[in-house]
Amino acid sequence: MLHLNLVDNHHNGQTASSLPSTNQEGIAISPTPNINLDSINDQLGETEASQIVEWGVDTFREGLVMSTSFGIQSAVMLHLVTQIVPDIPVIWIDTGYLPGETYVFAEELTKRLNLNLQVYQSTISPARMEALYGRLWEKEDIEAFNRYDYIRKVEPMQRALQELNATAWLAGLRSNQTEHRKSLRRVEMQSSRYKIYPILSWSAKDIYKYLSTHDLPYHPYFDLGYTTVGDWHSSRPISAADTNERDTRFRGLKQECGLHLPKTEEEARSLDSSLL
Repeated sequence: MLHLNLVDNHHNGQTASSLPSTNQEGIAISPTPNINLDSINDQLGETEASQIVEWGVDTFREGLVMSTSFGIQSAVMLHLVTQIVPDIPVIWIDTGYLPGETYVFAEELTKRLNLNLQVYQSTISPARMEALYGRLWEKEDIEAFNRYDYIRKVEPMQRALQELNATAWLAGLRSNQTEHRKSLRRVEMQSSRYKIYPILSWSAKDIYKYLSTHDLPYHPYFDLGYTTVGDWHSSRPISAADTNERDTRFRGLKQECGLHLPKTEEEARSLDSSLL
């Protein structure tokens, strides 16, 4: 295991925060360590992805969760993490609009890797949402997409993190995917939780090598020309005209669905530009 100095000097040498030991339902939760982000990111440097995961397990223990989209390359993170902590809660936000192939892919990977899968969905059904707001993904303004993403993705994720008492969240973001992701470090804060990105510096070649070495599958849409896939109505194969693979999502209006953006309105506005 990787052991690093976690103490935030601004907290008088204490490694546990003042969070209560139980949640509102009386269920015990893990204390959140106070981490100096500048210091820990300097220490992690070019540390191997598996060691980043080990650090996360050592630091956050039962407060550590991970997320997956069962997207094109999701098998990498799922395999990497569960080889180290097999029973980690794996959060999957099912929007109700995923391609049929994604559901089959998810079922196959769940069985193969014996995932502790935690599926969360919006409290509003697709039919109810469409009746109230229309087919939001067909509108030509970014606010409609933002409303869609909040209803179908962001709110369910926030609920999942709260119900699972998560203090830290492993995610498979890579810095070459979007402008926002270029700004990330291996360990960040998103609202009140830590975010850990073990494969942030990986290239497409690194992904391919890992999948090949461990005989892991791509999502079946990879063979149809997709480099990233989300909901059926907001994903398409990549074309020669695309300058970034994320241009194939959300009709090019934005690059992020909101799950990996800060929650505060001011921060979200600063990131919600034509580049995101």
